[in-house]
Amino acid sequence: MAQANQKVQTLIDAIPYFKKFYGKVVVIKYGGSAQTSDDLKDKFAQDIVLLTLLGIKPIVVHGGGARITELLTKLEIPSSFKDGYRVTCKDSMRVVEMVLSGEINKNISSLLNYHGAKAIGISGKDSNLISAVAKDNGALGYTGDITSVNGEMLFKLINEGFIPVIAPIANSDEPNHPGYNINADVAACKIAMAVKAQKVIFLTDTIGVLNKSGELIQTLDKQSVEIFKKDGTIAGGMIPKVDSCIEAIHNGVNKAHIIDGRVEHSILLELFTNDGIGTQFIRVDNPNNGVDIKKLLDN
Repeated sequence: MAQANQKVQTLIDAIPYFKKFYGKVVVIKYGGSAQTSDDLKDKFAQDIVLLTLLGIKPIVVHGGGARITELLTKLEIPSSFKDGYRVTCKDSMRVVEMVLSGEINKNISSLLNYHGAKAIGISGKDSNLISAVAKDNGALGYTGDITSVNGEMLFKLINEGFIPVIAPIANSDEPNHPGYNINADVAACKIAMAVKAQKVIFLTDTIGVLNKSGELIQTLDKQSVEIFKKDGTIAGGMIPKVDSCIEAIHNGVNKAHIIDGRVEHSILLELFTNDGIGTQFIRVDNPNNGVDIKKLLDN
């Protein structure tokens, strides 16, 4: 009986969060181990289905870097990174689109539908969802910078009860162009901004942003991110994540979170428990972020 009462109490404790997020859009960047472990895949799908049953409107943006690298290696196509972004040649672009739009996107959509969701897999090319130009004036090849996101199209889908599952491939304004490879972290935040999402959540292979001692940094704002980037605490592939999170919270998104996708039901732990997990990004002048800024600064 005590165990049953504890389960009931857990649900009661979550009621304020159910109310807070009801009807709100939450963008989830799905990647890392959560995307490759069969058990974690199922847990992820269950979480997404539960969100929809609670009246929350999820949008899933996925990566696929490990699978892309694996296939590029098999095909003996050179691959490299610069500041966390993949340098994408024309041959690489064909592989990127094949893996993201053709393989991973449809696998995720199928899994969500199997678990009872109403998922629809699309890429940024569909209905001009994502448009882009070459990043750094073409220095990274067919890696792109997003210029616009068709938020209206996404609203039409989610208002019809669909869960958009988005492959981060973008259109170009040029005819007969193969399109652009978009960093999935950046795409998730740009999409969150376009729909004014309540939250954008990143599932990663780390517990969050770590300090130089390997300890979790629970809360970051724009100023602290710049300090940590300058001293090398935030580097490599974490740079696009944190930069995107900061941009998002300063452009209509209430909060951004980087959490450990290796933890079962990590999305539910973040949304519906008092403590949450991972690193949260806040705007210090946002009265709705639920953070005691004075206490934060004193620490």
